[in-house]
Amino acid sequence: MSADKESALIMPVMFSYEVTSLRVRYADTDQMGYVYYGNYARFYEIGRVESLRSIGVSYKELEASGVMMPVYEMKTRYHQPARYDDLLTVKVIIPQLPGARILFQYEIVNQEGVLLNTGETTLVFQRADTGRLCTMPAAWLNKLKPFF
Repeated sequence: MSADKESALIMPVMFSYEVTSLRVRYADTDQMGYVYYGNYARFYEIGRVESLRSIGVSYKELEASGVMMPVYEMKTRYHQPARYDDLLTVKVIIPQLPGARILFQYEIVNQEGVLLNTGETTLVFQRADTGRLCTMPAAWLNKLKPFF
């Protein structure tokens, strides 16, 4: 196999980032001592924001430029319960370059590496002034392109 073909095989084909050391607080749990199911959406958001921040993309700057990113769809699957004082890792994957929509996939594991939750959210890019969909701003897209 030629060097060009070998290097093409190891080129990144998605963006991936891990948010580590997310501690489950007592307030995150329900009466059974499990993380309340609605808190997973918050864990996803923490993962999304920090993963984008890792490549120099800021939600705050995006909103200041007049583009919003509302959640269009969310799916989640609970494999095992997270519990009070667990130390969670949220792995975030962007499997494809976005257009007017961006797909985020998530895997949440505890400190022992046990898979607790998987999910995905689809967000859309929307102009704040008109409410109309738009594509991902070029500056953001250029920061993601090297991963694909």
